[in-house]
Amino acid sequence: MPYEKRSWAPRIYTPGALEPFKISRSKIDLFTECPRCFYLDARRGVKRPSIPSFTLNSAVDHLLKKEFDIHRALNRQHPLQKQYNLPLMPFAHRDLDKWRHNFTGVQHLHTETNLFVFGAVDDIWINPKTKELHIVDYKSTSTNEPVTLEGKWKEAYKRQMEVYQWLMRRNGFTISDVGYFVYVNGRKDVAAFDGKLEFDVRILPYEGRDGWIEKTLLAIKEALESETLPPAGKECEYCTYRKAVMDALPTGSAKAKSSKAREPSPQTLFWEGTS
Repeated sequence: MPYEKRSWAPRIYTPGALEPFKISRSKIDLFTECPRCFYLDARRGVKRPSIPSFTLNSAVDHLLKKEFDIHRALNRQHPLQKQYNLPLMPFAHRDLDKWRHNFTGVQHLHTETNLFVFGAVDDIWINPKTKELHIVDYKSTSTNEPVTLEGKWKEAYKRQMEVYQWLMRRNGFTISDVGYFVYVNGRKDVAAFDGKLEFDVRILPYEGRDGWIEKTLLAIKEALESETLPPAGKECEYCTYRKAVMDALPTGSAKAKSSKAREPSPQTLFWEGTS
């Protein structure tokens, strides 16, 4: 659909507000990636353009949850946990469905900033002997390369895991630093499609470190309270594109003159009243 600025603003921050401000795990990651895009979203109601939904990935997530839930209900290990010699089982808890729901998730009010942080987990496993919990995230891809946790996009996956660990700890649970990615890789080496996809499934352990989250929340709060547009992320494609568009405007055009007249600083890419 065509891009529209949101006509409603359920989560636009008002400086000095006394009500807690809801901030999702994905918005924390947006701030980490690009403070400017985060600010435009949370303070001005201007979201990044949407991208198509990853419907196949969502289907894989849904089926993995159903599969692990079968073993959860029977209070037994999943075959993958046995295959990887993990002394773990799917964790059963009355709030699991809420923790998985995108609009509720695991929640915590960070009193230092009055930010109400939430994020939806895929799964949680438990060590029956130690009662320690492990955060689990499902990922799907299709590549001929070995599946690892290295690479630009994988850093976001790691931060995602760490936010979930932080949230569960703030809810009083004993959470291991070690989380697990259940990674499914769509195979391309089969003879034919035959109406189905075949996957190789791997479990990748990851030792999370959530120490960055507290200082990031403080930085987010500072940005939300400010009237100054934060700098763009160094690798933000959206801000790079916006700058390229402005640079491409003819210097003598009415648009360029109008924009220049309202430009508060050479670094600012947005001006009140421009369309």
